[in-house]
Amino acid sequence: MRHIITWFTQNSVAANLLMSILLVGGVMALLTVHQEEFPSIEVEVVSVQVPYLGAAPTEAEEGVCIRIEEAVEGIESIEKMYATASEGICSVQVQLEDGADGTRALNEVKNLVDGISSFPEEIETPIVSKFSFRHNVLEIALSGDTDERTIKELAKEVRDEVVAIDGLSQVDLVYVRPYELSIEVSENMLRKHEITLNQVAGAVRRASLDMPGGTLRTAGGEILLRAKGQAYLSPEFENIVVLTKDDGTQVRVKDVASVIDGFEEGNLLARFNGKRASVIQVFRIGKEDIMTIAEDVKEYVNNKRSDLPPGIELEIYGDASAELVQRVETLLKTAFSGLALVLIVLALFLRFRLALWVAAGIPIALLGTIAIFPYFDVSISTMTVMAFILVLGILVDDAIVVGERVYGHEEMGKPPLRAAVDGTWEVSIPVIFGVLTTMAAFLPLLLVPGRMADFFGVIGVVVIIALVMSIIESQWILPSHLAHRKRDNPDPNGRWNRIQGKFSGSLQNFANNFYLPFLRRAIEWRYMTASVGLGILIITIALILSGRVVFSFFPSIDGDTVYATLEMPAGVAASVTEKATLRLEKAAEQLRNELDREIDTNSQSTVKNVLVSIGTHIHRGGPPRRPEPGRSNFAEVGLELIPLANRGYLESGEIADRWRALVGPIPEAVGLTFTTDSFNAGEPINLELTGQDVEELRLAALQLRAELSRFDGVFDIQDSFRAGKQEIKLELLPQAQNLGLTLSDLAGQVRNAFYGAEVQRIQRGPDEVRVMVRLPTDERQSIGNLESMRIRTPEGIEVPFTSVARFEIGRGYSKIERVDGQRVINVTADVDRAIVTPEEINTTILSEVIPEIQSTYTSVVAGQAGEALERNKAMLGLAQGALLSLILIYALLAIPLRSYLQPLVIMSVIPFGAVGAIIGHFIMDVQLMFFSMLGIVALSGVVVNASLVLVDYINRRRRDGIPLIEAVVTAGAVRFRPIVLTSTTTFVGLFPLMINQNPATFFIVPMAVSLAFGVVVATTITLLLVPSLYLIVEDFFEWVGLKQKTLESEARQHRGQIPVADES
Repeated sequence: MRHIITWFTQNSVAANLLMSILLVGGVMALLTVHQEEFPSIEVEVVSVQVPYLGAAPTEAEEGVCIRIEEAVEGIESIEKMYATASEGICSVQVQLEDGADGTRALNEVKNLVDGISSFPEEIETPIVSKFSFRHNVLEIALSGDTDERTIKELAKEVRDEVVAIDGLSQVDLVYVRPYELSIEVSENMLRKHEITLNQVAGAVRRASLDMPGGTLRTAGGEILLRAKGQAYLSPEFENIVVLTKDDGTQVRVKDVASVIDGFEEGNLLARFNGKRASVIQVFRIGKEDIMTIAEDVKEYVNNKRSDLPPGIELEIYGDASAELVQRVETLLKTAFSGLALVLIVLALFLRFRLALWVAAGIPIALLGTIAIFPYFDVSISTMTVMAFILVLGILVDDAIVVGERVYGHEEMGKPPLRAAVDGTWEVSIPVIFGVLTTMAAFLPLLLVPGRMADFFGVIGVVVIIALVMSIIESQWILPSHLAHRKRDNPDPNGRWNRIQGKFSGSLQNFANNFYLPFLRRAIEWRYMTASVGLGILIITIALILSGRVVFSFFPSIDGDTVYATLEMPAGVAASVTEKATLRLEKAAEQLRNELDREIDTNSQSTVKNVLVSIGTHIHRGGPPRRPEPGRSNFAEVGLELIPLANRGYLESGEIADRWRALVGPIPEAVGLTFTTDSFNAGEPINLELTGQDVEELRLAALQLRAELSRFDGVFDIQDSFRAGKQEIKLELLPQAQNLGLTLSDLAGQVRNAFYGAEVQRIQRGPDEVRVMVRLPTDERQSIGNLESMRIRTPEGIEVPFTSVARFEIGRGYSKIERVDGQRVINVTADVDRAIVTPEEINTTILSEVIPEIQSTYTSVVAGQAGEALERNKAMLGLAQGALLSLILIYALLAIPLRSYLQPLVIMSVIPFGAVGAIIGHFIMDVQLMFFSMLGIVALSGVVVNASLVLVDYINRRRRDGIPLIEAVVTAGAVRFRPIVLTSTTTFVGLFPLMINQNPATFFIVPMAVSLAFGVVVATTITLLLVPSLYLIVEDFFEWVGLKQKTLESEARQHRGQIPVADES
């Protein structure tokens, strides 16, 4: 190692080239590495979707979902299996274990599903795919005062042009209905011509087709034979012959039916700023760059506007890249402020040029880290910048130690090259092992399991890489720069020297006049000192156990969009949903006016855009989902806000609360939630009730909702159970059997009349259009239409419906959800964290309410899901990682110290880092969160470095023959300056982040508070408690009569062979 240090120090070209490689590599990587708002959270999931058009949820469950579950449940790599049976579709999601082979699982699931022979005949081909998680970039809203077809055609044109942009692979067109061609035959026409819907459908199938006829082999060659008669447009279908009468008269479709070339039945409508609209969603997948995609799409939109017809508008909505820019700009400002404070501290307490070269290690290490990003699949994101801020003050610690030691050797009169080599070599082992302990402390961030693994793991990766770069810089680059630097002005009367001397002298005076006398008292009364330290720990533990320290797992991350999601009872008329939606819109307009009066936005409205949809809930991000047909009971209103800084840092959560208050309760609604989070770990309260008895599950969910409503600060309480539409259940009368009718005959004729018989699907450009034959709309609107229907027997005799069948009216389910083969109802709620935390609610519910519910409803099993489940996984993983980290830190301390007990003395300061973190949260009025816990765990490696400096120096002095007490006091005096300086740089580097008032970055403040205050308190403890514990250990050995090999003899044995640590 010494040879490498010497070579780089003497060869300044090599050192400068290495520095240049790191700097240039970092700059080049910055230009190519992809950017994202938050790290991608990927989960291996295989999806099975089976359309079963016209089927009720119970039919989809029994006929499809259960059969898929039974077929695939034996696959070994399955962690969880979710199934949802909805009207017309069954969806099964197979979540795989971490590390499972997704492609292999996909093939297994596909083979097993394809092998199911008991599916109902009416299902469509199952779609088996592996999820590619999509992340929303932005949306393009196309709107105008025009008809639905015009909006759709223009939106399709925009979609096709956007998806053609290089580097963009996922685009969805939403808020549009599929095209459908409906041949509607009235009951009167059927009777008049003595035909059935089946006959009409059969005639269309036979006439509308293209069919190959083989090959005609002539002497001149082969000629293909084809019959071409496929109809595509309504006039072509109208001319199809349905029947030919005995007199030769032909009855065509147009003679008996109306052909409507329109849209699939269902209620689906979107308005953007009050005008009919459709939306093109733009996603990124995998490592696609959010900023590149956003810039290209925005450029396209700006160019496209001039090509649109008059009255048609094209606007960007929900731009996630803008939120990323806001967060990163805020964090970069914070980082530069922290860097400036670190430079000021270094310049005030070190020689000016020495301080500059020490500080130069920060950009070298940071850009060197970025240069490595592509090899570790790391992106530029909010979490990456946060990691840089956290490590900012830590990076200069080893450079400070090396710089001061080199300066010390120069003061001994050594030539610059010799001083640089000797000083660096002297502290190389403690510097390297000190950095290794810090790296070990950040290791648990890589071991967090569950959804949070990718989110927090990137912090650990970035910090560890940065620390490696700091070692390279401090051991190979810095010595060369120090050896060849221009010397500072030796004139003590120089302006800067006077300032620097004043600050440096003040620190030394404090050490001599306050610290050293106090240290002598502390080690004289060392057992009292240790007792006080133990008392502080006990008080802190008691404070935590008493509940006074409030813990919340994951904060809400502020976004620039607020959504109100409304669900009315299934089967409700569209006009009822429209009325409730107008209430949301009016409240939003009132809120907009209030905010514009309160906030000075430079003539810009606080609410930039309003997007309203009726008939669907749009999924933004996550896995792709099959579009659902328009449902009259769904609605959503989205408010896009101006950037946070432009609205006076008013949080979107507060805006959502005010909107909720203005709307008030909507009595008819079965669900109304207001969401704002840009990222979350799941619902704060999510309790999962499983069982097979739906009625017991429903009653248990009602009781649980009632219990939750009693807590202050709990709102948006709802469950996933939804009563379905009213159902008419058909039953054959006994006399029907005498006529040869079966239930299948009856159900088929009713289905054809009211749902329709699907004749064929035709391809018109990119659109697949279904051709349906059914009764007209006005003959499918009442129970009377069913009662007046004529049923045809196998002999062709028409009889009244009421003479062969009867029916009863009931109500089924809107959807049926299943988890691992059991029916499930989830009860969810949100909380106001200023009043209560999710952890408090969950603890009370699990301990007091759930046992009572399970005793009442014996078939119901209750458990946690959502944020609580993620919290349990994350905390367990963090605890396991922390234990491993402590073991590694112990080993890394024991190796250079050559002792089993001294590492324990050094590590005794770790708990006091946690004490400082908790005190810091009280001082800063910040809630303790999982980010805080990560900071506390990371502290364990940072705080031991100061203790290592102190213990190492005591050992050195004792090897030189200095008495024990004098060695301890001397160590305190000599090491006070570097210990305080390294701790101060860590604190001031994080200080701008701690006082940052931007809600967009509030979620990362707790980790900074833990590190900053933990380092300060642990440093204070280090300077007093560690010397006391060191002496107590010596007292113990003397008391039990054990005689260790003296440090003096050990020093004589190894002197000259192993460098002795000196970090001042």
